[in-house]
Amino acid sequence: MRILLVGEYSRLHNSLKEGLCELGHQVIIIGNGDGFKNYPVDYSTRAKWFQSKIGNIPRQIIFRITGFDLVKFEQGIRFFFLSKKLKGFDIVQLINECPIQTQKPFELYLLKKIFKNNKSVFLLSCGVDYLSVKFLLDRKIEKSILKPFFEDKNLKKNYDYVFEYTGSNQKKIHDYIYRNCRGIIASDIDYVIPLNGNKKYLGLIPNPVILNKKFSSPEINENVIRIFLGVNKWNFYQKGVKYFEKALDIIKEKYPEKIEIIIVENIPYKDYINLYNKAHILLDQCFAYDQGYNALEAMAKGKVVFTGAEKEFLEHYNLQEDEVAINAKPDVDYLVEKLSMLIENPSMIEAIGTKARNFIEKEHNYIKIAEKYLAVWNKQKLSEEEEH
Repeated sequence: MRILLVGEYSRLHNSLKEGLCELGHQVIIIGNGDGFKNYPVDYSTRAKWFQSKIGNIPRQIIFRITGFDLVKFEQGIRFFFLSKKLKGFDIVQLINECPIQTQKPFELYLLKKIFKNNKSVFLLSCGVDYLSVKFLLDRKIEKSILKPFFEDKNLKKNYDYVFEYTGSNQKKIHDYIYRNCRGIIASDIDYVIPLNGNKKYLGLIPNPVILNKKFSSPEINENVIRIFLGVNKWNFYQKGVKYFEKALDIIKEKYPEKIEIIIVENIPYKDYINLYNKAHILLDQCFAYDQGYNALEAMAKGKVVFTGAEKEFLEHYNLQEDEVAINAKPDVDYLVEKLSMLIENPSMIEAIGTKARNFIEKEHNYIKIAEKYLAVWNKQKLSEEEEH
């Protein structure tokens, strides 16, 4: 089959592509590389002119006066000129409701071209979208990326990109996709919860992770334990980074000779991976029920990851007896307690890391996950053909 994957935010589509290619399919990814992360794509819509030194000058002037972002517009224009290559695919999957990342009316226009030129379009729920943000605003669950905002309304500006998904133009995009897509697939438990009971929901397919066959856990030499924290300033509050930072300040004073702390901010994915490879513990996020892509890749390398591992996740994967990750909470004392336990008992790091690796091999192998996508896509196509 010819498969088009639109958008890339976390390496999910890249890993899925590799799995699908291994199974003999032809796959194209179109996207902008997601800013500084610079993920690989086949057709790039990355803005070049308005992100250059010269082009950034009019961009900043126009944005300050009108709020119109020329970078987003350029991304849309580049997508438009590539659209003649985006026809006749057997399957198209959108990474979320705004995979092109241009102005909302332009986004809708370009998405309509995708739907017009391709028969089977699916939506992936693996980030904020109209339904998930609406669900979180209703405060139906305890853990939520909106919790810092609920506690401090002064943070509203830090949540602008989240609240963009509640506007009238986004609602038009959501309604159009919802009416016309073949179905919605969730990538982890955090996106299952808002979709439960939705007639378009096709089920959970875990994130695909490419496994390095030459796996070996990071060695703990001279009792020095390395803790890694990668900071993305755009989702600082949504990830609960401030809780990790405060916990690390206490841990530094408590175990000055036993630990090494590595903190990086807004660096390309390739550099990020190289820097965290030697770490034993990775601090990911505090407001999740399940693991995102960053956490899964670290778990595949045998690291102990502080991330989402709530009871809903444990029950889904039947993990009551196996701790494959530390369930992170927005509680500094709790985080210090968990970190201290690992630092004082290094054998636990190896044990949890091994369980984490085994879990990824069992539940997230990229070829097995590609097979699950194919099964869902084909089943949905077949059922719709039978209806007609």
